[in-house]
Amino acid sequence: MREEDIEKLRGVIRDCMSKHLYSSAIFFADKVAAITSDPADIYMQAQALFLGRHYRRAFHLLNASKIVLRDLRFRYLAAKCLEELKEWDQCLLMLGDAKVDEYGNISHTKDCNLIYFDKDAEDREINISSAICFLRGKAYEALENRTQARQWYKAAVKADPLCYEALECLIENYMLTSEEEVTLLSSLEFAPEDEWLSSFYSCLVRKYDKENTVEAKFKELEQEGFDNKTSNQSICTLKDNTDLLACKAEYYHQCGEYQKCFELTSNLLEKDPFHLKCTLVHLAAAMELGHSNELYLMACNLTKDYPQKALSWFAVGCYYYCIKKYDQSRRYFSKATCLDRTFPPAWIGIGNAYAAQEEGDQAMSAYRTAARLFPGCHLPTLYIGMEHMRAHSFKLADQFLAQAKTICPSDPLVLNELGVSAYHIKEYVTAVYWFTKTLAHIPSSLSVMWEPTVVNLAHALRKLRRYQEAISHYEKALTLSTRSLSTYAGLAYTYHLQDNYSEAITYYHKALWLKPDDQFCTEMLTLALADESRSGIDSITKSRRGELFL
Repeated sequence: MREEDIEKLRGVIRDCMSKHLYSSAIFFADKVAAITSDPADIYMQAQALFLGRHYRRAFHLLNASKIVLRDLRFRYLAAKCLEELKEWDQCLLMLGDAKVDEYGNISHTKDCNLIYFDKDAEDREINISSAICFLRGKAYEALENRTQARQWYKAAVKADPLCYEALECLIENYMLTSEEEVTLLSSLEFAPEDEWLSSFYSCLVRKYDKENTVEAKFKELEQEGFDNKTSNQSICTLKDNTDLLACKAEYYHQCGEYQKCFELTSNLLEKDPFHLKCTLVHLAAAMELGHSNELYLMACNLTKDYPQKALSWFAVGCYYYCIKKYDQSRRYFSKATCLDRTFPPAWIGIGNAYAAQEEGDQAMSAYRTAARLFPGCHLPTLYIGMEHMRAHSFKLADQFLAQAKTICPSDPLVLNELGVSAYHIKEYVTAVYWFTKTLAHIPSSLSVMWEPTVVNLAHALRKLRRYQEAISHYEKALTLSTRSLSTYAGLAYTYHLQDNYSEAITYYHKALWLKPDDQFCTEMLTLALADESRSGIDSITKSRRGELFL
């Protein structure tokens, strides 16, 4: 057969693979490889077998070739076959020996003398070493060696920032703390044309910066475009990008702007109803807003379209949690963890469902599992601290809250709980410090979500007898929510302590309007009325004595 005829057959094979006609591709690739015995044709045959799901046969073909130990591409495809066969130890052996440090730097490898044979290489491609590092990370993660997995994922991203899958595993599985995420992104070397990718990656990580800083990042990406000098047109490529909008929705959720988040995810899911990352944020926002009907519809659609995905059964658990059927919600959260042990929201959902029924031991067991599986996620540690506070173990609570702060130093919720713990042990100066720091770290403007923090700060100031500051913060809390018994009661009591009985009586009445059977306000109102009456009599007596003296 002539060379030009063989080249035509190679084109047919590539076309069959691009059209997903894998049996045809395997048939012709087998004939070309038999005729030429060319390593490139053998590789093409193995690739056709791999795409046709004949993993064992593809591995045998690659392993039988003499070039498999010398060509990185052959070795990588053989390891991919072993990955699909779930033979993780053999997969690592096929990839060869290599060592990586905590920062993702490969310190020793025996692959330096290997060739990289690629007849059909594109102009731009992901570094094969990056792909191998990523596969090593997946193997170690499957073997539950998460420390090694984290290091190899970091090595993959550092070897080639275009290896998005490695970064996705690090972020989605909470393998890094907030500071480690920032450090990793700053260490990546992007090509000049990939500066937009650097900005995009910075939007993917946890976002607890101030609102103007984060919004500036989103705006920069939305305006990212390419200037067409011939037609004088600028094409904005990312303004309506679904991934970018999903990142923005996640940011709104972190800020506590749940309605804004829900509206954005609803619009996005109309455009792309199967965007799973956006779906998760949409479920979280619907949970916070108590939209049980929306959760029910989402759960029905997800279990129909993706019955094998953890997200689908997590959605069912969210629905039952929203309608306060915690036993059923736990059952479905547990099913989600059985389908995917590395799905953080399900583990936290189990803990929250137990906590809602005040089953602290079981809740902390779920949180501990989540903390072990996801060392970069501060929420399980935070919730353990909150459970210890509920049990009045404030020293233990402080330890876990401090650990949560180490993982994510800028989350306002962690700072708020540190203030609550300090208040309970009567360290009011410390409590004021943490509550003030909480309000300073809130990324967006104050919303109703942060009204309890403002009230807590006012309570602590009142304990320190800084009454005017306390009154100022109570009034600020009333601008956020006008239906808080604690705010009215605290404000009334502060006025009472200042002997301003008329204002105290007014606010005690407002508190009792919200809860008529509140014992504290009822008793204090009686005292305030008595004090005002006594004060009035005393003032009349003093004035009459003055008249007699004159």
